[in-house]
Amino acid sequence: MTTLSLAMTDSTTMLRRNLRRMARYPSMTVTLIGMPVVFLLLFSYVLGGTLGAGIGGGRDQYIAYVTPAILLMTISAAVQGTAISVAMDMTEGIIDRFRTMSIARVSVLTGHVLGSLIQTMFSVVVVMGVALLIGFRPSAGPGGWFAAVGLALLVAFALVWLSVALGLVSKGVESASNVGMPLLLLPFLGSGFVPTDSMPAALRWFAEYQPFTPIIETLRGLLMGTPVGDHLALALGWCVLTALVGYGWAKRLFNRESTR
Repeated sequence: MTTLSLAMTDSTTMLRRNLRRMARYPSMTVTLIGMPVVFLLLFSYVLGGTLGAGIGGGRDQYIAYVTPAILLMTISAAVQGTAISVAMDMTEGIIDRFRTMSIARVSVLTGHVLGSLIQTMFSVVVVMGVALLIGFRPSAGPGGWFAAVGLALLVAFALVWLSVALGLVSKGVESASNVGMPLLLLPFLGSGFVPTDSMPAALRWFAEYQPFTPIIETLRGLLMGTPVGDHLALALGWCVLTALVGYGWAKRLFNRESTR
């Protein structure tokens, strides 16, 4: 077998390992899905009427407005579990056992990434289902849905690699559970819940230029069938940059730990 085929075989084995761990501890998946669902219901039924009036509509219009932000929050919350599982591997001794085995080193991280992508997209499907049940009515055609799913996958891929690096740099599971919290706050400090033009000048500048705003606006446009303008290029650029930084950082940290 070639080096590439061995790496793929080992990565598949590591993926099965991570999927089995997710199935054995479903509370993590339930928690990661539960928080976005709670936020969706809170902003739809408690605050939706008032905030919907603020954007010139009602509760139904606000559900359409806020759902893309909740979907992005779902991705951010789900990949937080990756940092925790990576930190568990690094602190519980399993990596030392892997070092004594004839496996491709890259397969350890690849298994985490692929497993987390599956968990993340499952979470997105569940949250989207809840949104549809409470009145979200996207008007996207097949092309819009295809592009929206592709963007969600790209965002998840980028954030998963970043969370792998955050899990590697964490001192333990407790710190790994907190390092991803800024990712959950960024949708609030962007156009996710209210338009940026309603914010004070300094906060509006940050909201308009931070990474999550063009991603939210692109998802919103794709799902609702409205123009996305230059938000799409900015969203793709931020995703590619985040993926490259996360991958490079994670690879350097893992190689450093593997040589100790």
